[in-house]
Amino acid sequence: MPIASRILALRGQRVLIDADLAVLYGVPTKRLNEQVKRNAARFPPDFMFRLTGEEVSALNRSQIATGLQKHRDPRFAPYAFTEHGAIMAATVLNSPRAIETSIYVVRTFAQLRELLAGHRELAKRLDELETRLERKLASQDQAIVGILDAIRQLMTPAGTGKKRPIGFVTS
Repeated sequence: MPIASRILALRGQRVLIDADLAVLYGVPTKRLNEQVKRNAARFPPDFMFRLTGEEVSALNRSQIATGLQKHRDPRFAPYAFTEHGAIMAATVLNSPRAIETSIYVVRTFAQLRELLAGHRELAKRLDELETRLERKLASQDQAIVGILDAIRQLMTPAGTGKKRPIGFVTS
């Protein structure tokens, strides 16, 4: 199971749902949650939180997390683990697979951070380019307006004074 595809954005954080984390670590979700409860002091709110009913129903409707409540007691909402919470879960599980997989989880979160930072830099550069183009277009628009004014002046008849008669004038 690719880790990156299971990472979700909830409450402004990137998280893994407990069932997905349990699969990665090769343990039943129930065992993972038992160990988390036994070691509750290691999981402050910025490491792990329980999803609200609205979040669960939104995730169930999304294509990303279909079947979120498939094999769990519907009375208990799943937990969401942040990057630090996922690593802490590996330490409380203390199985060789959990430790090995935690390395991949850390690398995946780090890659996502780098990817997002690259997008921010790209967005900043696009904004700068757009500003420069707008300034250039504004100056070119002024130049075009000046040219059109000059053409209009050339098209209007010059002088409203008395016209000279055609031909030779003898004096």
